[in-house]
Amino acid sequence: MHSPVAAPGHARSSASRRPFSEPRVAIVHYWFVAMRGGERVVERLLHLFPNADLFTNVYDRSKMSARLASAPIEAGFVNRLPFARSLYKYYLPLMPMALEGLDLSEYDLVISSESGPAKGVITRPGSEHICYCHSPMRYIWDHYHQYHAEASTPARLAMPFMYHRLRQWDVSSSARVDQFIANSNFIRQRIEKVWRRDAHVIHPPVETNLFSQADEVAPNYLWVGQMVPYKRPDLAVEAFNENGLPLTMVGTGGMLKKLKAMARPNITFIERLDFAALREVYATCRAFIMTAEEDFGITPVECMASGRPVVAFGRGGALDSVVEGKTGIFFDRQDVPSLVQAIDDMEYFLDHFEPQAAIEHASNFAPEHFDRRFSSIVETT
Repeated sequence: MHSPVAAPGHARSSASRRPFSEPRVAIVHYWFVAMRGGERVVERLLHLFPNADLFTNVYDRSKMSARLASAPIEAGFVNRLPFARSLYKYYLPLMPMALEGLDLSEYDLVISSESGPAKGVITRPGSEHICYCHSPMRYIWDHYHQYHAEASTPARLAMPFMYHRLRQWDVSSSARVDQFIANSNFIRQRIEKVWRRDAHVIHPPVETNLFSQADEVAPNYLWVGQMVPYKRPDLAVEAFNENGLPLTMVGTGGMLKKLKAMARPNITFIERLDFAALREVYATCRAFIMTAEEDFGITPVECMASGRPVVAFGRGGALDSVVEGKTGIFFDRQDVPSLVQAIDDMEYFLDHFEPQAAIEHASNFAPEHFDRRFSSIVETT
């Protein structure tokens, strides 16, 4: 846009505004149905562009933070379909049409937040479309066969036909984006693989200043996340069943009942924690366990900001956030022997671990770094 981004919260008067000095901005997010990492990024984009208009496929205002709940959000027709807030993924084949029906012709800058479909909007000539990509849609690409195997019988029958067309649209709509930004080097590689496009890398903002070191550390390890197959909570349960060390698992999901049934008494399950309690379990855990191949992974950064180390699967976004031998230990295969060995290595590493080193490293992911890098890209377009 060849112009500086206005300072957050600062509105220039219309009398002093130069042409295009403060572009009209639209932010398109795939769906607003829960507060996760993608929604936190949108919150930060609103900090950078406080006058931006929000667009989405489906939204549930009751599940949003106060900042997002108070923002005007325009949704496509999918939002008006029956049970859209809970069954939105069943309407995935309709979302390309819904996105293309959004009128963004008045906007100078369009920022799409992509993990579900968001980038396929149609923008006017002369506008700039920047896509911040958390991940190309996993369920139609590299995780397709896993989702297909776990789907109901009607869904399994329909998926090959619907998702074949959705992949075609996904690839063709990538040409509508002027610049891609990936949230990690891992996602940059996936963007190149799926869409044959290059991307900048800007890690998502993490409110690291909200976390602090505890005076005392408990003996238990910690796992936090959704208890769904790709997060591999079963791997943590099996490993700690074998080594007998105490583990606290925080989260809920479709695998919870099965995991509880297979877990030994040294494993404790907590379905939900408020933020104060979550801060405490981060700060007092012996070490954090990340078993998934994450796109980026905010939870290990939050734990490092609390002065605790991480045992992480050595692929995906963890390679951007964890420094082996300084803030954590990697394991190289998603199997029990590899994780058990990494935990043994952590037991030795803890004698040499410096909490302040983890805190200082985590500060590299603070929101101001995201702001600066994102603003620099907008300024040079």
